[in-house]
Formats: sequence, structure tokens, C-alpha cells
Amino acid sequence: MDWLKLIDIVSTVLGLLYLWLEYRANIWLWAVSIIMPIVHSYLYFAKGLYADFGMEFYYVAAAIYGYCCWRWGKKDGDAKEVPITHYKRNHIMPSVIVGFALWGGLYWFLSTFTDSTVPLLDSFTTALSAVALWALAKKYVEQWLLWLVVDAVSCGLYIYKGIPFTASLYGFYTIMAVAGYLRWKKLAQQTISSIS
Repeated sequence: MDWLKLIDIVSTVLGLLYLWLEYRANIWLWAVSIIMPIVHSYLYFAKGLYADFGMEFYYVAAAIYGYCCWRWGKKDGDAKEVPITHYKRNHIMPSVIVGFALWGGLYWFLSTFTDSTVPLLDSFTTALSAVALWALAKKYVEQWLLWLVVDAVSCGLYIYKGIPFTASLYGFYTIMAVAGYLRWKKLAQQTISSIS
């Protein structure tokens, strides 16, 4: 078997485990978030998805940050875990600005310094993933909507780049982003109701 296909399969299995843990809002998703980027980085570099490759280093750092936020970020000393909440209004504009700045900077870098054949989409999914991962670390319901866009675009991108298992995984992620959004929205509402 081709090594890239094997890596594609392993990354798909890790991705499914990650998604299941994220859907359940389980803190162990962050452990998988440290292992998964190592596998993905080799695959993305081999396929010329350089922004995705670079993003894997950010994912490891963000996984450590996310774990710390979920583990020690409780505001209520009696709470067992950090609650799921909604995106703060004062975070929307900075998130949009950071997202566009990252997209533009990554696009310029990929177009100027690499042989990437998909710099526009590669930089877009990477920039939006950076914002979405931060929103996940904060346990915002709307992080699922950001992932919905990332996953749908990534699915098409990976089909184009010939990574079928990963493309299938991202197609499944797209569907699960809707389910995850609905579940987390319900959990957030339960948290609000219990406080009132």
C-alpha cells in the first residue's frame, strides 16, 4: 500500500475520533488534537498544501491552549467544567479582521514563495481554521458554523488534490458541523436556563 494512502486512512480515523469527542464536548479532544497534526502535516506537505501544513504547528499550540482553557478556565469556582456559551459580540469584528489578515498574508506567502496550485483556497481554509480553533477553545457554539464553511471548502479542495479519505472525512465533518451546532446550541441554552 502507498504510504500516503495509509497516512490518509490513519488521519481519517483520528479525525473521526476528534469529531466524536468535539461533538460530546469532551476535553480529550485536545489530546487527539496534538497527535492528529503530526499525521496530517506529512500528508499535506507531500500534496503541496503548504498553508495546511503550516497550520498543523498552530494546531498543536492551539490544542495545548484549548486544553488549558477547558481545564482551568472556569469562572465559577463550583463549576465542574467551562460552560458552552455564545460568541461574544465584541469578539466578532476582531475575529473578522484577524481572519482576513491571515487569509491575505497566507495567500501572499503561498503565491510568492511556494509552488502551491491552490493558494487562494488553501490560505482561506487555514485562516478560517485559526479563528475557528480559537472559538472552540473558548467553547463558543458558533465555532461549529465556522467549521461548517472550512469543512465544505476543504472537502472540495482535498478531492481536487487527490486525497480521497481525507476528503470524505471533511464531507462528513460538514454534515456533523450542523449536528454539532444544534447540540451545542441546546447545551448552551440549558446552561443559561440553569443560571436563571
